Amino acid sequence: MLIFDSGVGGLSVAQSLRQHYPDAALCYACDNAWLPYGLREDAALTDRIVAVCRSAVEACQPSVLVVACNTASTLALENLREQLAIPVVGTVPAIKPAAAISQTRHIGLLATKATVGRPYTQRLIDSFASDCVITRVAADALVVEAEAYLAGVTPNIDRMQAALAPLWHAVAPPSSAHCLSSAHQALDTPELDTVVLGCTHFPLLKPWLTQLAPVPLHWVDSGDAIARRVSQVVSELNSDQQDGRCFTTAPAANLTAGLARYGFKASQLLNVGD
Repeated sequence: MLIFDSGVGGLSVAQSLRQHYPDAALCYACDNAWLPYGLREDAALTDRIVAVCRSAVEACQPSVLVVACNTASTLALENLREQLAIPVVGTVPAIKPAAAISQTRHIGLLATKATVGRPYTQRLIDSFASDCVITRVAADALVVEAEAYLAGVTPNIDRMQAALAPLWHAVAPPSSAHCLSSAHQALDTPELDTVVLGCTHFPLLKPWLTQLAPVPLHWVDSGDAIARRVSQVVSELNSDQQDGRCFTTAPAANLTAGLARYGFKASQLLNVGD
């Protein structure tokens, strides 16, 4: 099985896949040369994602490709499925399972700016959480913290708190003393009880997210849903290949220790071509 992401966020998905398929050989590929994807133009990015995934599939020879990246899934799934001979499983924010467990019907969507604003995210909400209040928080700074964490740097709590502040306002709405609109929110909006981690980087920071939250919350990510989908599209996973191979598009010696924590060897440089 090959897991692809723009950076290290897909390691959170790899962790779920290892739990569900302990005997399957896993490969990991990240396009760290083009990170972050959110700054790239869509057409060029789509071509790049297809090129990197084709090269990684050739190097790994997997039974299935898991695109563990919301941006890449949105842009390139159709192209990948047309050009690859193996099943391709994508990633979407876990709106459906979050709506299934929320008691207050107020859900937070913590994601990147691109994911928060894309039409497909609204379609998920309309389909599975139309009766819920959705507080969307673009927290791209958390991607930087997750990447730094895998490189051995402790997450910066102040920067995380700043990124999470809009979410905490939904957990505990401001008092009516602040302003009329705050009073209306405090009276009419139920407190948030469930948060969708809508970027695969964010589960890597879950210990800090849980610690910083002012009240206990349900944190929901896409890992288990992806694992279930893999079982639906693949009858047998390769188990006789070299497990733990990792490919990057730029040198990544600073990630060696972090990759090892998730069962992956030091990265090999992937030849993407022109």
